Amino acid sequence: MPTLLIVHHTPSPNCQAMFEAAVSGATAPEIENVQVVRRAALSATASDVLAADGYLLGTPANLGYMSGALKHFFDQIYYPCLDETRGRPFGYYVHGGNDVTGAVRGIESITTGLGWRRAAEAVKVTGEPGKADVEACWELGATLAAQMMG
Repeated sequence: MPTLLIVHHTPSPNCQAMFEAAVSGATAPEIENVQVVRRAALSATASDVLAADGYLLGTPANLGYMSGALKHFFDQIYYPCLDETRGRPFGYYVHGGNDVTGAVRGIESITTGLGWRRAAEAVKVTGEPGKADVEACWELGATLAAQMMG
């Protein structure tokens, strides 16, 4: 059974709403035979990444960059997963108070280095997530999981 690994840093109610929507989409009743594994960024390991077939990442934009927790995740898994995870699909969402440019650039740079394939449009939100933003996160989770159904 294919596995979608959701790695997230969820320190605020805004990030929590986006995370819950992504999980809800990934685990929708229409999604069959896909295991969804959730890991906080500070507890996700290279073994989690190697065991998964695709990835959904979630982070706030802090001081112009992804959260330290997500950067720590990437630092821990980069070399152990570099060769074995090339070509795997991923998607991500990012939330910021007023700008997410640096966080997006960082995620895109690292995932390009890993050779991961972006399989869905990123969800980029500034300010409080509106209904359309939450729906976009649901769609992100559903899209990634549906692609793994084969």
